Amino acid sequence: MAVIVAIIQLASWIGATFLAGVPDWTWHVLQAAIVLAVLWRFAKYIPVALSFLAQVYILVIRGTPIVVQVMFIYFALPLISGWRIDALLAAIFTLVINSGAYIAEIVRGALLSVPKGLKEAGQAMGLPFYKILAYIVGPVALRRMIPAMGNQCIISLKDSSLFIVIGVAELTRQGQEIIASNFRSVEIWGAVAVIYLILTGFIALTLKFIEHRTQIV
Repeated sequence: MAVIVAIIQLASWIGATFLAGVPDWTWHVLQAAIVLAVLWRFAKYIPVALSFLAQVYILVIRGTPIVVQVMFIYFALPLISGWRIDALLAAIFTLVINSGAYIAEIVRGALLSVPKGLKEAGQAMGLPFYKILAYIVGPVALRRMIPAMGNQCIISLKDSSLFIVIGVAELTRQGQEIIASNFRSVEIWGAVAVIYLILTGFIALTLKFIEHRTQIV
């Protein structure tokens, strides 16, 4: 660590003295070249690093409540980065990263559930990997992941009601504001429940139609 710090300080000193007249674009090109050289040198470790980062991401997102995630993004992240985030943007970003972790596991599980014999059959036919994935393994995995995808879409829709904690004007918040003006709780909450039921029912029917169209004969 001390050696790395010394090298960085030496490079900064050289850049501030002997190379002070070098244009900025030259430094940008040099930095890009160094990054590309490092990536090329350690290219074989990139898949391992990406796999590790993906596992950490899934572990963190699945292990924390969505309310904690949205409050961290809306309240804590601006303190760390200095950027003020809009409540609606924070809610959308939270839904994306939260559902993304679950969808990644759904896709992984569906691909792993496909018998290895199908992949081996494609390899025996001399097909490249992308064609095996697109025409053999992919359709089978898609058919198996549709029910779980439907459940996740419905869960994400219902979880949007939790964003009331940061003041997002979603359906539940609108119902509260209407109740505050006319105090008709039964009618308003009943209407909110019906709207949610219609939306989730539409998602379920759409995915049922897709499941039927992708049915393997």
